[in-house]
Amino acid sequence: MISFESKIISVQSLKKKLFSLRAQGRTIAFTNGCFDLMHLGHVKYLQAARQKNRILIVGLNTDQSVRHIKGDSRPVCPQQSRAAVLAALSSVDFVVLFNEDTPYKLIQALKPDILIKGADWKGKRIVGVDLVKGVEFVKYIKGFSTTGTIRKMKYGKRSLSHY
Repeated sequence: MISFESKIISVQSLKKKLFSLRAQGRTIAFTNGCFDLMHLGHVKYLQAARQKNRILIVGLNTDQSVRHIKGDSRPVCPQQSRAAVLAALSSVDFVVLFNEDTPYKLIQALKPDILIKGADWKGKRIVGVDLVKGVEFVKYIKGFSTTGTIRKMKYGKRSLSHY
């Protein structure tokens, strides 16, 4: 069994692994995000992204990147914790951190076959679309978001108890 720690990988190491996976005819899928507080929406999204025997790479925003995008109160969980939780999921093959606001340079370096985005991204500008064969949208699960969870914790709103 592969340890989750070995799934958290540098760009250079991942590029070497992808070379042999491509030689085996595997499809490389890429998604990205902050994944600050993992929730059911994230888990279902990543399971759907991994379908069709793909290799799933998750580009994870570093703490610095999350702060720049979301503000000084984020992330709630540090990057090593977020990376470990993602890597522990069976649907995730590799986790690679990136420090920029967008994963464009990472996508450019890894050259995945497809990008996976939530259906809430339809009609929006998708970074890296010019570098891949296509984009696939995964159903968005309404009612689950990290921002919403933080708001509920802060203001005592109803908890997320529905599946």
